[in-house]
Amino acid sequence: ATSGMMEGGVSYRDVASVSHDAIPPLVMVPPPNFAMVDKGVYRSGFPNNRNFDFLKTLRLRSVVNVSGEKSAEFVQFCKQEGIVMAELGMIGNREPFVSIDTKVLRAALAHIRDPDHHPVLLHCSKGKHRTGCVVACLRKLQKRSLTYIFDEYERFTGRGKAEILDLQFIELFEHDVVSC
Repeated sequence: ATSGMMEGGVSYRDVASVSHDAIPPLVMVPPPNFAMVDKGVYRSGFPNNRNFDFLKTLRLRSVVNVSGEKSAEFVQFCKQEGIVMAELGMIGNREPFVSIDTKVLRAALAHIRDPDHHPVLLHCSKGKHRTGCVVACLRKLQKRSLTYIFDEYERFTGRGKAEILDLQFIELFEHDVVSC
């Protein structure tokens, strides 16, 4: 027989009546494929409401969305937190004739490289290919080797799942042409 009391003199009924909003999360969940890219620069897949408590800890100033998708929940979260959103809708590399628009890429690079926008979160739908291409081009601007760049790209896409067109785009990206 149980007395209906938990340790510390709190009843089960008291615990059950507490609003879940009043209870801080036990575990903060980052968005998919989340990682720090550089000081003040983060990357991920599309955040959802399970990730909002985690994102609050980053104290983001801005978000760069290269997916072209929108979420009313995420837009509302950004408004509440005072986060500036840059919606850049980047189309990924596709056979036979579709390539990432270099103007959109330059806009994304300019945004994430500007310390006035930091801390910034760069994301696409899954945080793999489009985000990976932007980060890879950033790495070229940072004069990293292609070996390093391709290895980092594959860590997020999964080994053996790299898109050949993405790798070609990254390799041919001329960092001297980008004025951001």
